[in-house]
Amino acid sequence: MKFKFLGGADMVGRMGMTMEGDGMRILVEYGLSPTKPPEFPLPAPKIDHLFLTHCHLDHCGMVPQVVGRDRCEVFTTPLSAEVAELMMKDTLKIAKAEDYVQPYSGDDIERTMQCVVPMTYGDEITINHVDVGMLDAGHVPGAAMFEFSRDVNTIYSGDIHTEAQRLVKGAKPKDCHNLFIEGTYCDRNHPPRKNTERDFLAKVEEVIDRGGTVLVPCFAVGRTQEIMMLLKDLDYEMWVDGMGRSVTRLFLDYPEYLRDERQLRSARKKFNEVRRPGSREAAMKGQIIVTTGGMLDGGPVIRYLNKIKNDPKSAILLVGYQAEDTNGRMLMDQGCVTIDGEVCKVACELQKYDFSAHADHDQILDFIKACDPDNVIFMHSDGREKFLPDLTDYNVILPMTGEEFELDV
Repeated sequence: MKFKFLGGADMVGRMGMTMEGDGMRILVEYGLSPTKPPEFPLPAPKIDHLFLTHCHLDHCGMVPQVVGRDRCEVFTTPLSAEVAELMMKDTLKIAKAEDYVQPYSGDDIERTMQCVVPMTYGDEITINHVDVGMLDAGHVPGAAMFEFSRDVNTIYSGDIHTEAQRLVKGAKPKDCHNLFIEGTYCDRNHPPRKNTERDFLAKVEEVIDRGGTVLVPCFAVGRTQEIMMLLKDLDYEMWVDGMGRSVTRLFLDYPEYLRDERQLRSARKKFNEVRRPGSREAAMKGQIIVTTGGMLDGGPVIRYLNKIKNDPKSAILLVGYQAEDTNGRMLMDQGCVTIDGEVCKVACELQKYDFSAHADHDQILDFIKACDPDNVIFMHSDGREKFLPDLTDYNVILPMTGEEFELDV
């Protein structure tokens, strides 16, 4: 089959890859980079079938453009489909508010949902003599790897984590001939998760003991719930705000994708939910606020940030990646943020903790060696060559966006 990345091969973001052969063309993922303004992958040709690994915007954000046009089937978990719908609608909302290009319409989103063919881990379908199975990716609830089998088997990882988190179990390796694998954390390893959790909880208690407020900006999908589960046993007044609330409810509708449904239900009960704008005044008097706007660029976090930014007793605890040209990165690098067009100095404490849902450098290498493929194709990485010294026994392919290559499948 012929393969071509429309985005995301040599970068983290705006994923999309076509597979073409035997008279059919498959698209695996089609996302956007949620920068300001958003960045899109290369235009997609006419597609017969689309496979979506999970619901983060850099993987799902452009799917309605293709499905709205081609009416092709979309294979994904039902949980990923429902959360992706939230993300797609939010993308349109932001585009309209910021006067960005609108890459698709609300009708396209509706058609996309009508074209979803739900699959779950362990399921297998056959399309034009190619068997396609779904495997657990361990990244966020509902995230999947796809295994394409005909003469040999090919695994496409999407985003993976091989270590269990509070929210999900880790991905398991499987023998294959071709392995498409993400390389987000090239040349970087995570500190032990238990140490990170211990340090985070100690900082939370320290800030509250000195009379401050703890603000935890979180991504809505995965990170909000992971942090809520970590904090649930603390006896403080805790609030959760933003899209993460809706995502939590969807996660609980699909407990089969959770490591421990009871733990997430328990965490949800411990948190007060901001369900209307007026509730934010009450939340600001709380001790811990977990809110969406993980890179401090928009959403409820801005109001809370404005409230505590001049209070040295309070703290902002970052728990996710801070991309270039975001408020979060500006805060880390310069100690200031932009609020309502004005650059403001931040006097409260700032700390960052590694709660990544991606496998790190060594975990990726271990996963590759356990799969024992002939060909390793790296994607979703801006430093893929850093894996090469450790993979001299494998045929490693580093495709570029827009470059076509062939593999036996």
